[in-house]
Amino acid sequence: MDKTKALNEVYEELKTKRLYDDAKSFVPGEGSPNAEILFVGEAPGQKEDEQGRPFVGAAGKFLAEMLEGIGLKREDVFITNIVKQRPPNNRDPLPEEIAAHFPLLQKQIEIINPKIIVMLGRHSMSQLLPNVGTISQVHGRPFRRADGRVYLPLYHPAAALYNAGLKDTLISDFRKISLILKKLDKEQKDLPKE
Repeated sequence: MDKTKALNEVYEELKTKRLYDDAKSFVPGEGSPNAEILFVGEAPGQKEDEQGRPFVGAAGKFLAEMLEGIGLKREDVFITNIVKQRPPNNRDPLPEEIAAHFPLLQKQIEIINPKIIVMLGRHSMSQLLPNVGTISQVHGRPFRRADGRVYLPLYHPAAALYNAGLKDTLISDFRKISLILKKLDKEQKDLPKE
């Protein structure tokens, strides 16, 4: 499968699912189509809407710093959101808006086929890992789902920017990503060969 072509088809489908007339752009996501790690936030903010790219404001800068801290760059991972347009006045997306764009995220997950899905904040966690508790209860705890992937809920980088007490927690939780990836790679190597 040509993953880049498949992701472009998802982007074309997204263009048929406009939610907000005042949103300047669609923000489908960006990064490596072969990424082992997929980051999922809530929805684009003002800077993301202006540039058509996810996580480019202050929270995005912090995310890039944390990636560097574990030896990765933005180009090594794939970054997207549940809702792929900026809600009016940066409000939380409504359930019907999430429902309209969620199938597109599911297609992106199928195409990229990441080993780890990192949910940034409670909104993406509630969609991808429902009924496990609140973000404050389960942040930094990896969950293995039936699809074989590991789902890791983390605080949203923006929350850590506004609450200094969360910053160290998020950085500590973020470091678990490389440990999980190493463990998954070891499991893969330990599987019997045909």
